[in-house]
Formats: sequence, structure tokens, C-alpha cells
Amino acid sequence: MKAGIIVLNFGEPEEPTAEHVVPFLERIFYTNASLEDQPTDEARRARSRQLAERRAPGLIAEYEEIGGSPLNQQAHAQAEALARELEARGHDVTVYSAFQYTEPLVAQVVAQAREDGIEHLIGLPCYPLCGFSTNVASLNDIQTAIDNLGWDGVKFEGITGWHRHPGYLELRADTLRRTIDEGGLDLTDGRTKLVFSAHGTPVKYLKEGSGYGSYVKEFCRELAALAGIDEYVIGYQNHANRGVEWTQPDVEAVIADIDADTVVVDPVSFMHEQSETLAE
Repeated sequence: MKAGIIVLNFGEPEEPTAEHVVPFLERIFYTNASLEDQPTDEARRARSRQLAERRAPGLIAEYEEIGGSPLNQQAHAQAEALARELEARGHDVTVYSAFQYTEPLVAQVVAQAREDGIEHLIGLPCYPLCGFSTNVASLNDIQTAIDNLGWDGVKFEGITGWHRHPGYLELRADTLRRTIDEGGLDLTDGRTKLVFSAHGTPVKYLKEGSGYGSYVKEFCRELAALAGIDEYVIGYQNHANRGVEWTQPDVEAVIADIDADTVVVDPVSFMHEQSETLAE
């Protein structure tokens, strides 16, 4: 059975211009359109466009501040590294890279996999903490693309919920330990604090059954223990575009209130650098 893996990522615009940023944001807002009550699909798309145009100037400024997003390049490199590793282990697997909100879009890559004769398709979201608009939405995008193509013969499986995998935890703990050691820091001196910054999520998703809030707490607890750290604070990167309730506390409030001379911030929701890790 010919196998293929689609490595799924968020995607960010390659150029910080309205031409690229507005469609990117529009796709994100449309994916999360259920946060508001809109009577028709046309209304949901119009609202998504409105929100995208309103948010775009601020995001463009962030991209300019960080010199453009490195996410897509890093995501493609990750997929290429996975392909090399699987080949070295004797697996005959075709590895693809797809993005939810910029090209190559998931539907485009699924169509390519079908053309390539893939019989067993595996979706691998590169989000350690399973959330609605990331892991769930990206795997749903694959299934929707398969259905739209009428691709009846393919076996599809999704991999998610790997934030407690020992290998990943050790990787993150090692990075945290090295950051502290190289900075000559001491988290037990009373004046140096650790903040885990997690991407926020609308509370509505948690009430509807998403385990994201629990996953954040589990991951931070196990990461801190593995790194030998007793005290830390969790803050959330929230977006008030729709005026709905988000996870708390907000990371900006955490930083403003923290009693410390030095703060170590670890963004835990992503594997690659992007605006969420560099600008925020």
C-alpha cells in the first residue's frame, strides 16, 4: 500500500502586504465563524472579510517588525527532514507539506497525493497542543478534500494529541535548560520567573468539549518537572477581534503584574518560529 504523510501547519504570508495578509486572515476567521451567529454562509464570509481587513494593518506591522515570517520555510524543512529520516529507517513514504491558511493549501496537497497514487494517507499536524482551529480543523480539511474529490479508495488516518510524548517533552525541556544555563540564570533566586505563553482559545470551544485548556496545563506541568523547575506562571496569547471571551490570564497582564527582575518566556503552542512566537 503506497503511503503518504501530509505534514500540516498553519502557514503565514510570505510577503507582509495586504494582498497576501488579508486572504490569510480571511481563511482563519472563516474557519472560526461559528464563534458568532451569522444567518447564512454569505454573511459568514462577509464578516470574515471585514475582520481580516480590520486586523491586517496590525499584523503587517508585526511581520515588518520581525523581518517577515520564517514559518513556511521552517515547516517545509521539517517535512523534508521527516522524509529523510523515514527513508533512513527503510520506509517508502511520500512526505508532503501543506498549510491551512496559505498555499500550498491542504486541498491542493490532497489532490496531489491522489495524483501520485497514494493509497494510505496520514495527516500529521505540527501543533503539539490539540485545538479546534489547528489540529481538529486541519485534519477535517483533509477529510473534506478527500470527500470533495470522491476519493473512495484511500485509507486516511490522523495523528494528534502528542504533547506528552517523552521525546517531544525532552526536546523542549533541553531547550529550556540550555536557555537558562546560557543566560546564567537561576530560577530559584526569587527574582527570575518562568512564564509559559500558550496561544489562547475562545472559551466557547472549551465549553463545547475542547480539551485544549487541560492540554496546556498538562504540558507545562510535565515540561517544568522534566526541566527541574518548581514555579512558573501560564499566560495566554489572546485575540480580541470578535469580542468573545478567551482563556485567561492574558499573557500581557501576567508580564505586567509579575514581580521579577528577569522573565524567561517559553511559547509552548508552536514548533516553529512565527508571528505568534516572535512578535507577540
